[in-house]
Amino acid sequence: MSLVTLIGSVAALCSMVSFVPQAWKIIRTRDTSGLSARMYAVTVTGFSLWLAYEILMGAWPLIVTNAVCLALAAFILLMRILPQRKKEAVADLLDPGA
Repeated sequence: MSLVTLIGSVAALCSMVSFVPQAWKIIRTRDTSGLSARMYAVTVTGFSLWLAYEILMGAWPLIVTNAVCLALAAFILLMRILPQRKKEAVADLLDPGA
């Protein structure tokens, strides 16, 4: 594996994993009051545009990475803007034991 591939792989892994603790915390606590919906809207828009660009370029490793990041960021944004009752229903579906 080349150094370039290694660096890119580690960067992709870090990007994808960075959203998991926040998503999991939301599922467990059902609390999104400290999150900025605007910031996540911009993040989702950015990942959507990157994904479109990468699809047009045929950059499959980046497509997969940004698709995962988009899904996680979109989930966090959705949980931020949902009413509490629906937020709890989604969280209960994903973690029934919480």
